[in-house]
Amino acid sequence: MTVRHFLTLHDLSAEELLSLIQRAIELKRIRKEGLLHEPLRGRVLGMIFEKSSTRTRVSFEAGMIQLGGGAIFLSPRDSQLGRGEPIEDTARVLSRMVDAVMIRTFGHDILERFAAVSSVPIINGLSDQFHPCQLLADIQTYFEHRGDIRGRTVVWVGDGNNMCNSYINAAERFDFQLRIACPEGYDPDAGLLARHGDRAQIIRDPMQAAEGADLVVTDVWASMGQEEEQKRREQAFAGYCVTPEMMARAADDAIFMHCLPAHRGEEVAAEVIDGPQSVVWDEAENRLHAQKALLEFLMLGASTGE
Repeated sequence: MTVRHFLTLHDLSAEELLSLIQRAIELKRIRKEGLLHEPLRGRVLGMIFEKSSTRTRVSFEAGMIQLGGGAIFLSPRDSQLGRGEPIEDTARVLSRMVDAVMIRTFGHDILERFAAVSSVPIINGLSDQFHPCQLLADIQTYFEHRGDIRGRTVVWVGDGNNMCNSYINAAERFDFQLRIACPEGYDPDAGLLARHGDRAQIIRDPMQAAEGADLVVTDVWASMGQEEEQKRREQAFAGYCVTPEMMARAADDAIFMHCLPAHRGEEVAAEVIDGPQSVVWDEAENRLHAQKALLEFLMLGASTGE
């Protein structure tokens, strides 16, 4: 059987992604009802963290346990990667011992090199270019609160970062329109934007971008590794805070998302993230359920019914 990887949303077809969302909702129901569901008994997920995380580690580790399997955490201090072992050598060895590998790293090329020689699925837990697992959770959350996202309008406010890049991919895969409100100099990947120009467009004015939107999404202004740029970014992103006034420009039933952690008073006002339009806590929880659906799909070859 051909090994499937999940480095970006484009590694799965639109039909497969929709099936994953539906399966994630079903797995969430199974857990809420307290039913035992352990299709991955005896399976092991290797987790390599070059970037620290709360939600990514807990959601993957808890997900594997709930599915009957186990997970092994590796940081650069715990592996030969931190001592200069070639990525390809680590990939060949690990893929003979575990059933899948999740990697949270800086350069996206590390994931691609790992996947090129791995005999088991490689999952992107976050790279500097993409964060596809978060998009699975976001889309699941929209489906739960508002139904199918097809044909809807989403506005991304802030940095054209890995999340923004993944939203561009999602616009194509899930058939919605994306408006990107970012200051000049902080655009998303130009090649990606060019390929999906029919789905995504940059609108510099965030108030204009938010007009009539069904979903408003943002992220921190300085991602991990960019802390030294904080002051410069605060100046560049002045006016890009998601405020109640911005949400008032969106559709009456618009909802707000943020992948967390959030800085209240910077990229989002406290009144928004803690207000009635915010679904960030459901969004955070859904990392667990969406990734469980993904783990089933990659390890077993298809979504698994009861």
